[in-house]
Amino acid sequence: MNRTRMTTAILATAGALTATQLGLAGSASAADAPKAPKASAASAQSSGCPIDIVYTSRFRIGSGGWVTGDGLYFGLKNKSTKTFKKVTFTVSNVKNVRFGTAKAKGGKVTHKTSKTVSVYDKSLAGKASLGVRVESRLLNTRSYKVKFKVHGTGWNCAVNQGTWGA
Repeated sequence: MNRTRMTTAILATAGALTATQLGLAGSASAADAPKAPKASAASAQSSGCPIDIVYTSRFRIGSGGWVTGDGLYFGLKNKSTKTFKKVTFTVSNVKNVRFGTAKAKGGKVTHKTSKTVSVYDKSLAGKASLGVRVESRLLNTRSYKVKFKVHGTGWNCAVNQGTWGA
């Protein structure tokens, strides 16, 4: 009889320890979880490159993963007063992004698929910008990424201009 009480006490203590450990593990994992989708960028621009990549920094996601409003904006801004010729700016899906309708700002859309959008301007004037506003769907709101490519004449810029996403 005494052995039964002892076994019950040991099992109860072990159960309490396990519940405490699980509770701590649960609170740690909830604290480590991301709060909301955030946009971030790592732009790999070469030195002497007279352009800046600009993009939407805050947005809301509606039903089905579609970005509300007019979608996302991606573009480049000429920091110099020089004019550059045959400028193409391309945004490509790397992970979990699909594109819908695209509207050019300062040029024209030359290529558009669900995973790639390109905008072109034959002459990008000084202090001008070129970009595209594109309806976008995020297949996973916690993990998404696009990459930027630029082509043009008259500057010293790398083709690969980095990525954007979370």
